[in-house]
Amino acid sequence: MSGVVAVIDYGMGNLHSVASALAHAGAEEVVVTHDAELIRKADRVVFPGVGAIRDCMAEIRRLKCDELLTDALVARHKPVLAICVGMQALMSHSQENGGVPCLDMIPGEVRYFGNPLVDENGERLKVPHMGWNEVRQVRPHPLWQGIPDLTRFYFVHSYYVDAVERDLVAGSVQYGATADAALARDNLFAVQFHPEKSHTAGLRLLRNFLEWNGQC
Repeated sequence: MSGVVAVIDYGMGNLHSVASALAHAGAEEVVVTHDAELIRKADRVVFPGVGAIRDCMAEIRRLKCDELLTDALVARHKPVLAICVGMQALMSHSQENGGVPCLDMIPGEVRYFGNPLVDENGERLKVPHMGWNEVRQVRPHPLWQGIPDLTRFYFVHSYYVDAVERDLVAGSVQYGATADAALARDNLFAVQFHPEKSHTAGLRLLRNFLEWNGQC
């Protein structure tokens, strides 16, 4: 049973699209909020985000969402799903906006794809990386249940995650560079792609999250 799912609202991201997708996937109750007490009482937490990392980090810290995440990840051991910029914000540092310190919850860098960017055949690739791409499942995880390897998910990003601890990488994507598409540690699963925009596969991943007990 999913219980209450709190979608952290720090003013950045398509929060209601995420909330609607969670409801469609079977969530019993979804609240979009930055209220500390509601988030602490929730059974699961979703940390989404789109936009420039500098603005996101400013709002995350202003609203003390970093403290709420720490509470959910470390103190409360409840399942947490980070999406897109939510995933990037967990890293140590981002190259975006001239360089921005992030939450440093997962050691690693958020890197720019580059310009010009080319594939293995020398063909020019557009930045941002926008559209459907195959995700290679680097290691098993409960959130991959029922999702075949190399399933296509929907991406929108110009910067990609490069985690220091490679054993945390649960999925990768190829787009000029090999980027970390999913990270997993304890009760956290973080994805660069947008499950709420990824149709059947995205809904299956969200359903898996709602059924997950927070253990790998």
